[in-house]
Amino acid sequence: MLQKIPASPRSRRESSLGTPEHGAVGVNLGQSFRSIAAIVHRQLPIFVLVPFMLALGLLYIATTPPAYTAVAKILIDTHKLPTFQQQQEPTDQPIDNIAVATQVEVLTSENVSLAVIKDLELTKDPEFTGPGTGLIGAIRHLISSAFESDTTQSETKLQRRALAAFEARRKISRVPQTYAVNISFWSVDPGKASRIANAIGEAYVNDQLEARYESTRRASAWLRDRINNLRAEASADSWAVVEFKQKNNIVESGGKLMNEQQMGELNSQLTLARAATAEAKARLERIKEVMSKDIPDDSVADALNNQVVIKLRQQYLELVGRESIWSKQYGPNHLATIGLRNQIAELRRNIADEMQKIADSYQSDYEIALAREKSIVNSLKTSVAQSNITNQAQVQLRELESKAQTSQSTYDNFLQRYTEAVQQQSFPVSEARLITPATPPQSRSHPNRSIILAASAAIGIMIAFGAAVLREAASRVFWTGAQVKDVLHVSCLAMLPLLKPAGAIADGNQDYGGALTTETRHIRQFGNLLTYAVAEPLSLFTESLRSLKVAADLSGTARPNKVIGFTSTLPEEGKSTIAANFAGMIAHAGSRVVLIDADLRNSSLSRSFSPYASAGLAEVTLGQAALADVLWTDPRSGLRFLPAALPSGKVLHPNEILASAAIKSLISKLRDAFDYVVIDLPPLTPVVDTRTTTGFVASYVYVVEWGLTKTEVANHSLSDAPEVYERLLGVVLNKAKMSVVQRYEPHRNAKYYTRYVRYGKDSEDAAAATGGQDGFMLRLRRFRSKFQKFMRTG
Repeated sequence: MLQKIPASPRSRRESSLGTPEHGAVGVNLGQSFRSIAAIVHRQLPIFVLVPFMLALGLLYIATTPPAYTAVAKILIDTHKLPTFQQQQEPTDQPIDNIAVATQVEVLTSENVSLAVIKDLELTKDPEFTGPGTGLIGAIRHLISSAFESDTTQSETKLQRRALAAFEARRKISRVPQTYAVNISFWSVDPGKASRIANAIGEAYVNDQLEARYESTRRASAWLRDRINNLRAEASADSWAVVEFKQKNNIVESGGKLMNEQQMGELNSQLTLARAATAEAKARLERIKEVMSKDIPDDSVADALNNQVVIKLRQQYLELVGRESIWSKQYGPNHLATIGLRNQIAELRRNIADEMQKIADSYQSDYEIALAREKSIVNSLKTSVAQSNITNQAQVQLRELESKAQTSQSTYDNFLQRYTEAVQQQSFPVSEARLITPATPPQSRSHPNRSIILAASAAIGIMIAFGAAVLREAASRVFWTGAQVKDVLHVSCLAMLPLLKPAGAIADGNQDYGGALTTETRHIRQFGNLLTYAVAEPLSLFTESLRSLKVAADLSGTARPNKVIGFTSTLPEEGKSTIAANFAGMIAHAGSRVVLIDADLRNSSLSRSFSPYASAGLAEVTLGQAALADVLWTDPRSGLRFLPAALPSGKVLHPNEILASAAIKSLISKLRDAFDYVVIDLPPLTPVVDTRTTTGFVASYVYVVEWGLTKTEVANHSLSDAPEVYERLLGVVLNKAKMSVVQRYEPHRNAKYYTRYVRYGKDSEDAAAATGGQDGFMLRLRRFRSKFQKFMRTG
């Protein structure tokens, strides 16, 4: 009996607009913003973190003393030439970013920082070695004092502490695309900030000068020792060359030996001879290739430069053309045509003879060139054989000369480098200079109030929103009716506010002992929780139950008499309370209603309404009692109540009782006698009793505790009971805190109901739901009452 809820006009309108032709992107963005706004609205208490973070930011601003930042600017010129070197023309050189970045790292090194700390004696300054200023400094001092027992500090520890504070206040930044670097330093004293910023620049320049001087001094000392050794080596190598020439009688002419000059000339002649031989051979091979054809083409004839061949070829071509024409005109067997073919054959023989003469001439040239090449090769071999005697001495001489030249060059190079090193040591030049000294700042730079407040607010919003999203993601319980529909695919019939339990109200007309008649068997008035709908007919709780009755009347059941069962996922979700109030409300409106406590394992309604009943549903079903003898009556509403009666410990098989034919007959009899039969059933998850009642229950109402019942548990329970699910009338969300519900479903705001319903005094959210000044006063009076009770009871 699942009811399909038709789409609302608004949903239909949004679905029609959510097409690409009508701006689906805008609709999706709007839905995203609405989803975020809904999360914020539902988790609004979490966003108290925002003002808390703002308060922390204000506290930080109030407790932090103002700081002042001084800025000095230095120029790092990596292309500056020393004064003793020859000046060059200025050129447009690209900026060396790596060199500038390296110098920035030198600026931030501990060597420069410690030099400033030592020069200005910052280890004695409380700003650098003290506990710090402001709230954070006080907290740090408390923590350090708690963990450090010895208050005295060594010089090294003071220096490291001052260095840490110094580096935290210093900032080095490069001006983009330049060789300029900004040195920033902040302090609570403007004058101190400017002095330290200028001192950093000066310390850097001094460090560069000291480093250059030290490296030059070490290089000069090493070069001096090395030059002495190189001078002795060069002198010894030169004397070795002279002595070797004298010993081997080596004489040079124009810087070369005689046999070397002769061999050079023979090599040149051999090269020319081989070129001539190759050329003659190429001509010979070419003429042989041409002779393999009948008639040479134009390019070959011109290349041969033979007038006879050219003339014969022209005649040949003329006769070939004429023969082709005459063959077409007179036929190939005509005497004139045959004569032309004979002339063509004679020309071919003449051309071949002439080509053979040319080939013989080329063959003669090739043989002459080859003979000349062989003669030169023989002469060269003879010259080489004669020079082998002096080759070993010449090779050794060249080795000695090369060694002597290398030693002399090395000596000259080192001597030049030594001279330059001595000059650099005498005239040290730094690559950096201070171009803009720092001056005491006039306005403070820290703390920046707007940035701190904005950051505090942003952090608070991010933390709160993150916590809200995590709560939304981790929340696996039912909060809204829409969630019920999405998870269980069942409509949410009503959302009932949480009721406060009240004590029992004794009725002097009741008698709970002995055998009772129908007239005196009255339902016990147990406070106003189970009969809240009768006591508060205009309350929000009762009005929500009316929507449940309307759904039951419109459920589609053909018979006017309704059999409605109330069940839940787990115990203590309020199904018995809702069943009692629902039955009492309908009876109070004039309908004939009977309420049956069919929870034989835990008959809470029987314990509340008829605690002394000796017989009930179980006895009637087993034939041990008559129906008229076990019915109880509510004198205010006329509700008839059938208790469970048997103690729960004696009911061994309650599912068999609920599935018996006798109880079906009993329910049929009650359905004929009453307009509504309301049955309080056991929960679905622990026991199977409710699943056996599908034979006589027309529709079920599923009670879910708001904000507590897990969605997967409810879904699993209904999935395991498909017979109950098919007859499910809907779901009732019970024990809802309306002040919280308003954040999930704005349409349930109390201001929409105050003119038509009133909040009972037993409603947990009555004061909070009214809102405004009245709600505040109600909450204030409730707090005062609780406080007075606490003071009285100690």
